[in-house]
Amino acid sequence: MPTLRFFRAEGAPRLVSVHKALTTIGRAAGSDLLLDADGVEASHAQIAFDGRDFVIDELARAGLMTINGKKKRRARLVHGDRIGFGTAELAFSMFAEGLHKGAAETALANETVLTQLGAQEIAGVRKLFAFSEKLIVIRDLDTLLNTMIDDVIELTHARTGLILLLESALANAHEAAGAGAATAERWVVRAARNVDRSAVADSEGRVSDSIVQQVLTTCRPVIVSDALSDTTFGKSASVVKMQLSSVMCVPLVAQGEPFGALYLGNDKVKELFRKPQLDLLTIFAAQASLILQNAMLLAGLREDKAKLETELRTKHFGSIIGTSTAMRELFRKLDKVAATDISVLITGETGTGKELVASELHTRSPRAKGPFVTINCGAIPENLIESELFGHVKGSFTGAIADRPGRFHVADGGTLFLDEVGELPLNLQVKLLRALQERVVMRVGSSKLEKVDIRVLAATNRDLEQMVRVGTFREDLYYRLNVVNLWLPPLRERGDDVLLIARSLLSKYAEELASPVRGFGPAALGAIKKHAWPGNIRQLQNRIKKALVLCDNKLLSPEDLDLGPSAAAPIVPLEKAKEEFQRRYVLDTLERNHGNRTQTARDLGVDPRTIFRYLENEAKPIATTRERQDG
Repeated sequence: MPTLRFFRAEGAPRLVSVHKALTTIGRAAGSDLLLDADGVEASHAQIAFDGRDFVIDELARAGLMTINGKKKRRARLVHGDRIGFGTAELAFSMFAEGLHKGAAETALANETVLTQLGAQEIAGVRKLFAFSEKLIVIRDLDTLLNTMIDDVIELTHARTGLILLLESALANAHEAAGAGAATAERWVVRAARNVDRSAVADSEGRVSDSIVQQVLTTCRPVIVSDALSDTTFGKSASVVKMQLSSVMCVPLVAQGEPFGALYLGNDKVKELFRKPQLDLLTIFAAQASLILQNAMLLAGLREDKAKLETELRTKHFGSIIGTSTAMRELFRKLDKVAATDISVLITGETGTGKELVASELHTRSPRAKGPFVTINCGAIPENLIESELFGHVKGSFTGAIADRPGRFHVADGGTLFLDEVGELPLNLQVKLLRALQERVVMRVGSSKLEKVDIRVLAATNRDLEQMVRVGTFREDLYYRLNVVNLWLPPLRERGDDVLLIARSLLSKYAEELASPVRGFGPAALGAIKKHAWPGNIRQLQNRIKKALVLCDNKLLSPEDLDLGPSAAAPIVPLEKAKEEFQRRYVLDTLERNHGNRTQTARDLGVDPRTIFRYLENEAKPIATTRERQDG
């Protein structure tokens, strides 16, 4: 162990071991080598060991230092050098000469240093573990960054510190996009302690500090133990502006590219950073990068969710989502009809949300405080539906062990919604018509009429006009139900509404099902928009639920939604596509003309026989493709 021999005016020379990375010399009480002699300043000099050489620097400008009789301000010490400070003289030796008791002190000192380093490493691991746990409770990214910089400063005993993040990495965190080239991107100081932010980046976000630039360019950590005398980084912007004595800077990396940097500095020569501290900081930064990536992803998702919620508030009508022209027209009518007590017939394909519209009509009506009762006319056996609608008395049929009210009774004072009303048998249609006209019902097995105060809403996916023509639905009941018609367009005709609905459903069910999925991939969004969705919103809802249960990734793909290449609509020959379009157009025009074939042929400019041809080829009931006229 190297030693310094101090020749005192009286008594034997005093031997001092040079066992630290930095040994201070002067009159000040805190100096490692206290020299009480004329011409010695409070902090006169320091000896630094860089792992290979011992270098002595004069700190006091007013003082005087000589090496082997020559004035020096800085020198590399070799064995046998004579050092002078004022009237004090010292000799430098590379060996522990004459240190009998001092050798034990030196060994103890070395053991103390190693113990301190080991304790620091253990403290670093504990600090990293504690930092990882904080992500569970800290939901705000800026709070997490400020906590991180405080922990790192405490761990390394730095005085200053800051965290830079790449702006594009923050903007695209929800897509987990890799950061771009450091020199071409804008960097933002997101957390700082005792640091002038302008020392590392200008107002445009360009990195102006050479230390940070090298770290971001090479993606490797940098330590400048003695910044004041360093020839490479001694003139770095941060070193000069903040008068730092020591600097450490490590990158924050994701997918092999830097998305940020952690910068620490000290302005005290007694606390210069050493290699073990840089190793510990590098490990800390590597683990923190993963934590920050997750935090940035969560922050991006929360921001997306907030934007979506804001977007939905401006693009929905109560619980109904939509911005297409057809939906805006529906909202306009719904708003006017809701406040009245007239009957409404809601039409549209299966799965378009007819019950949702009925519920919205009830919620916006004067009956909102009353019950909203739904009955699916197609889901109840024919022999039981009369009892379900009107109730029964005890003993009226086998199994009727007590009086039971029907749905008309339960809905008294509120709204009764008859879903799939086209499925009602003819004999019940007569009784339903009487109940609607007279506002009275008679229970099965009873002869007593009971008054009810209800509003009736009905819905169907069938063509009731066609059923009236063929005699399977009563015309008088049709006109009683169809005072106002609200037609729901199929999902394939609603444009971007399908994406709004898909995002809303995912947000709702991901939480309910505790799914790790947080969004749709770009390819999935494209596939959703292209798909025809014959089952409409109900089909979309079921696909999303299934994907949330089975998918283990953060983003859904087309395959997760069963929308791979095989799900795409087949390409048909142009002639066949034209024929199908003409068929639908003719039938649509015929319906607008209330079945008048001559007028339809005149409107289309074709021979009436063309209309007959399309009708003969139409084996199925006519499907309505646009809003029917009010009855």
